[in-house]
Amino acid sequence: MISQLSWKVGGQQGEGIESTGEIFSMAMNRMGYHLYSYRHFSSRIKGGHTNNKIRVSTTPMRAISDDLDILVAFDQETIDFNAHELREGGIIIADAKFNPKLPDGLKEVRFLTVPLTEIADELGTSLMKNMVSIGASSAILGIPVESFRPIVEDMFLRKGEKVVEKNMDAIRRGFEFVTELTGGQLPEFQLEKANPQKQLFLIGNDAIALGAVAAGCRFMPAYPITPASEVMEYLIKKLPKFGGTVIQTEDEIAAVTMAIGANFAGARALTASAGPGLSLMMEAIGLAGITETPVVIVDTQRGGPSTGMPTKIEQSDVNAMIYGTHGDVPKVVIAPSTVEECFYDTVEAFNIAEEYQLPVILMTDLTLSLGKQTVTPFDYNQVEIRRGKLLAGQELPEKEQNDLFKRYEVTEDGVSPRVIPGQKYGLHHVTGVEHDQTGRPSENAANRVQQMDKRMRKLQGVLKTFKKPVVADAPHTDADVLIVGINSTIGTIQEAKVRLENDGLKVNHAQIRLLHPFPADEMKALMEKAKQVVVVEHNIQGQVTNLLKQNVGGADKIKSVLKYDGNPFLPKEIYAEVKELTKHGNYERVSK
Repeated sequence: MISQLSWKVGGQQGEGIESTGEIFSMAMNRMGYHLYSYRHFSSRIKGGHTNNKIRVSTTPMRAISDDLDILVAFDQETIDFNAHELREGGIIIADAKFNPKLPDGLKEVRFLTVPLTEIADELGTSLMKNMVSIGASSAILGIPVESFRPIVEDMFLRKGEKVVEKNMDAIRRGFEFVTELTGGQLPEFQLEKANPQKQLFLIGNDAIALGAVAAGCRFMPAYPITPASEVMEYLIKKLPKFGGTVIQTEDEIAAVTMAIGANFAGARALTASAGPGLSLMMEAIGLAGITETPVVIVDTQRGGPSTGMPTKIEQSDVNAMIYGTHGDVPKVVIAPSTVEECFYDTVEAFNIAEEYQLPVILMTDLTLSLGKQTVTPFDYNQVEIRRGKLLAGQELPEKEQNDLFKRYEVTEDGVSPRVIPGQKYGLHHVTGVEHDQTGRPSENAANRVQQMDKRMRKLQGVLKTFKKPVVADAPHTDADVLIVGINSTIGTIQEAKVRLENDGLKVNHAQIRLLHPFPADEMKALMEKAKQVVVVEHNIQGQVTNLLKQNVGGADKIKSVLKYDGNPFLPKEIYAEVKELTKHGNYERVSK
């Protein structure tokens, strides 16, 4: 019996690879197992290699595994690209249709040729080969065929009972063929039983969209772009049920300016995009900053620059998010690390945007946005809506004729009272040029300094009130190394940390969740407890590394582990890199 395994299905886009992984995952999730998946796909609608790697465990985890137990191959390319991941004794289930062959030099694996397409054709359509492959996999794992019936019914019952039974027959035929081929169940692939429990299986984008609904967002203008589109697609279905709407705009400039306009009118609105779209939004983000209009923008980082690699992970928008706008603009950049944080941080992004009347960027990466994870159901009792100094619905003091409301009143905390259009006695100017307290254009030097200082004071308030700007697992007061990461690297770093500590190293781990304003005090305290600091990030310039050096110092002991080939980090890669960087340290290693 084993406590976890890694399963992958691969083929050409359009062959049902995603649905195969979805059915397998949903079944395992409903049985109570914890899952983490990563989908490799090409930036095209059909054709090109795609695969879905799913890790199944009896305990929570947040990383894909180093190796692979079972590979389901719909074509030879899948074997050629992925067979090297198989552990010794692993299994390939290959469709007989393409006359599969093992690559040269492959370690000892079990090779099962199964007529997936032929069986599907016998049942009426080759499209059901994915169901046959599910049955073949369940035979290896010892999962009863009937475990898949609720999922098949959810997917196909609307098409009739006959369609349900055809798909169940396909699963059963795959199960029977492989059972006969192997001579029965294989004990070394039998998973320990999980405790059935209520749990979600979500991608980060769905959690962000759900968080937006919970936060009171009722409008989303957006332009489709990978890997952000699922936020819009989710809200297209859900917002109308709450009196809201989604508009597909002609471009990202229209999307962000519509979102700013809706927030100006008193609604909660957001938009979502990726690097290319964020580039187009920069001028409008500056407009939100100087007019002190709240807006939430989701940036799902992908490979750049330009179109770059739309379907591959990168964390290279950090500098753009913090420094991309011209002029000095107060903005907040929040970086959730898990699907749970995607939900709760979206709610907080709306609160911060309104409390401090500024743009808030919620930053994810492709792995976090599109990788599905098992998630504990969200606690809606934790959802709190704070609207700051918004005076909508309140009676304002009467004013003399021609007197304007001090919308940009200079205050100690940098936040001015805010009204909505049409509010009695709330009349004021709104302009993108520098202005006085009533919004009238002004180039007065003293006024300019007052307004700039006022706007930038907001960031100090954010630093004081933001909960958990850094999530740390730092038990050591004299750590050999502190590993730092952002976004989806959290689980991979956690696993590497365990392996390094088994080797005798004292390892602390910090995941930065607030990138701007930067939590310098928290990071300084953690860095002081470590001999070396290693920053793990997906870009070539070490953008988070440079943030640390700029805001905290200690450049002499900060090192980078960088990956920018479009693939997520594996635990073994971080383990090996940190091991290499620390072995020359000026301290004694303790070996077990």
